[in-house]
Amino acid sequence: MTDDGDESPAGDGRGGLDAGDDAGSAGGDDADLTIDRFYDAVEAAGRPVLTASQVGRETDRTQAEARDRLDALKAEGAVERVDVESDPVVYYPSSWGDLAERERVVMFPTRRQIVVDQPTQYTRAMLADFAHLVDSTGTDPGTRGYLYEIRQEDIWAAPFEEFSQLLARMRSVLPRRSPHLEEWVENQWKRARQFRLRTHEDGYVVLEADREELMGNVARQKLDETVLQADLSDTESWVNEREIGRVKRVLYEAGYPVIDERDLESGDPLDATLETELRAYQADWVDRFTEQRAGVFVAPPGSGKTVAALGVLEGVGSETLILVPSRELAGQWRTELLAHTDLDESQIGEYHGGEKEIAPVTIATYQTAGMDRHRSLFDSREWGLIVYDEVQHVPADVYRRSADLQSKHRLGLSATPVREDDREEEIFTLIGPPIGTDWGALFDAGFVQEPEVEIRYVPWRDEEAENEWANADGRERHMAAARNPAKADEVRRLRERHGDAKALVFVDYLDQGEALAAALGVPFVSGETRHHVRERLFEEFRHGERRTLVVSRIADEGIDLPNAELAIVASGLGGSRRQGAQRAGRTMRPTGSALVYVLATRGTSEEDFAQRQMNHLAEKGIRVNERTVE
Repeated sequence: MTDDGDESPAGDGRGGLDAGDDAGSAGGDDADLTIDRFYDAVEAAGRPVLTASQVGRETDRTQAEARDRLDALKAEGAVERVDVESDPVVYYPSSWGDLAERERVVMFPTRRQIVVDQPTQYTRAMLADFAHLVDSTGTDPGTRGYLYEIRQEDIWAAPFEEFSQLLARMRSVLPRRSPHLEEWVENQWKRARQFRLRTHEDGYVVLEADREELMGNVARQKLDETVLQADLSDTESWVNEREIGRVKRVLYEAGYPVIDERDLESGDPLDATLETELRAYQADWVDRFTEQRAGVFVAPPGSGKTVAALGVLEGVGSETLILVPSRELAGQWRTELLAHTDLDESQIGEYHGGEKEIAPVTIATYQTAGMDRHRSLFDSREWGLIVYDEVQHVPADVYRRSADLQSKHRLGLSATPVREDDREEEIFTLIGPPIGTDWGALFDAGFVQEPEVEIRYVPWRDEEAENEWANADGRERHMAAARNPAKADEVRRLRERHGDAKALVFVDYLDQGEALAAALGVPFVSGETRHHVRERLFEEFRHGERRTLVVSRIADEGIDLPNAELAIVASGLGGSRRQGAQRAGRTMRPTGSALVYVLATRGTSEEDFAQRQMNHLAEKGIRVNERTVE
């Protein structure tokens, strides 16, 4: 076992000496001890200065050979040396600035954490295959640091066919090998491959375990006879097909994700062609889904999840049911289908409070699809693919019925598959494993523009309002802080500062929204706004006929407003991580810069809530600044 305090750095994303980097394998060939090799030796040793003997050990040279070459580098001006009492001479790079700009990887094996300073896009892409980005720090280019953690679910979902491939990926980026970490990773890899569902040749579903004790002590202990209807052998049980979702959830919670190898229903055929060329990462998502037959596309707003989903629709080639959280989003899916495929109007139906038409591609709301009287929606056609947009809704009890369709190809879409009830893991058990691309990689590649995010702490300027807050308790106290009248002045100031930007001002309280809208002289759009009025206002905003809208939670998701350039969050939902990402996501798009301001009343619970919301964005690699308003 390796001690956490034994930090091991490595540079340039190539891994350390123990991980296969041959930094000093020249075997004493002086010509190979370049300044880059010296940088590697400094980082591998974890010391700011090195003696000739230390450089010799790191580069497989004798002390004399190392000293001669270091003196040559000194003559070239690449390194400096100084006499010290403990050793006649130590050497260090002439430009510490150059060293500071190099990538540095430090691992903590027992905590399964990795810290990376100045990570290259290559390193971040490699880490994304087996680790979770916990946080990013630094506000200026060249000062970015990233904290990664290797979790069970990261290993379970790692996109490799063999453990040897995962191990090679880890060794290619980590600074050294850790037997303790690698043993844990291998155990998790095996754990995720010990239960599988398959279709018996006679057509029923079988749950199979790798070992007799797993079936007896885990599956049969946790799943009763209504789920496992009969024992077929010591390692096999006949499964009630209506309980497939329960099997997956229960075993996942026990630490054993289930591999689903059943023969999924193909559904009635649908000949649809995608007429838009996919980006490389979108094509990779589609390929991974095709292989797995179930999964969730997780990526930032503006990355093209919908278009990638249409690529899946083309590939599956079956009639498709698309589930969405709102009527507005149903209409937007129809528009996207017509714009990017060769489907015509007659092949697309909508099924919700406004329309009830079933077609080869049907778009329905979760609420309507979950009602008993609309159950025929699921039974009337042989769907081959179910698409769950804004998939974070699926675990909610009201939407659980739609997840019963375990016999179909299942695709979820979400920028933020997190839930404040900590049930987000059910998304991946009910629908499928996450498939996605590091947000930072899309920012770096220019596919999606990273927004500038700033939390602004606003003081009280109204004594009566402050007294109301001081005398309130619980939720009322939070609401008083959210409605701080000084926020109206700050919203007006920010709106004037960015006068040309198309702006959305978000609120959580209707009275606050109405007051801000009146102060700015703009419309307020909420759930109480009539549907046709909402549509007209949003359409005017999209086309630049309106430059500012005050909006309630109704605009958090499910409405296509991709061209907002400024978002001002005047009040939020108690630190909801998903809401913070959704509102910032309203400014993410392929071109142009965007700004997000989050207002929080200074000295109140709003400070913690705003920080919690924005920390979730920091986890995605977005820089978050803070400023106190005077």
